[in-house]
Amino acid sequence: MGKALVCMLLALPLAVACQVPDPDRSQEIAIRSEPLLVPVVALKRIVDSLSIAPDSIRLHVDKKSRLFHVMAGTQVLKSYPCVLGENPVGDKFMQGDRKTPEGSFTFRDKYPHREWHKFVWIDHPNAESWKRFRERKRTKAIPENARIGGEIGIHGVPDGMDHWIIQGSDWTWGCIALRNADLDEIYPFIKPRTTTITIVP
Repeated sequence: MGKALVCMLLALPLAVACQVPDPDRSQEIAIRSEPLLVPVVALKRIVDSLSIAPDSIRLHVDKKSRLFHVMAGTQVLKSYPCVLGENPVGDKFMQGDRKTPEGSFTFRDKYPHREWHKFVWIDHPNAESWKRFRERKRTKAIPENARIGGEIGIHGVPDGMDHWIIQGSDWTWGCIALRNADLDEIYPFIKPRTTTITIVP
């Protein structure tokens, strides 16, 4: 297969993947019976087809658009819909605010999860998180007895509940949630202490 054809086949599903379904149409999406005409290309196939070194892959979450991008350098390889903490706007200030933190992080660990399919533990709080936290205490933006919080990660949903993501309503306590099949695609490319994730407003 020629490079031009490979690129054309890869570009079609990427364009589709970047479109977030309208929450008001979630019922219509759920009952649609006809198959989609554009094939969805697996992330591994994209990586292999473009001869991308797995170690060069990084993750980027755009909170405003609710899109989770898998990238190599500045190139977006594939995008997935995601949802965030119940209070999605702004950086995480402290434990219990149910905000998704912003900044650049690595990962501490990853493992199967009984309730959430899989869990990928983000390295929050990191040094930058602690710096911001102490400054917010100093300026009294948060109470003196506030705690920084932790256990922030990427996870899936209970079996059969992918519509929690498609509907686009934020419901986590600060984590980033994906459809289970999407998380399965991304999971092998995440290397604890090596892969980076950037979360932007």
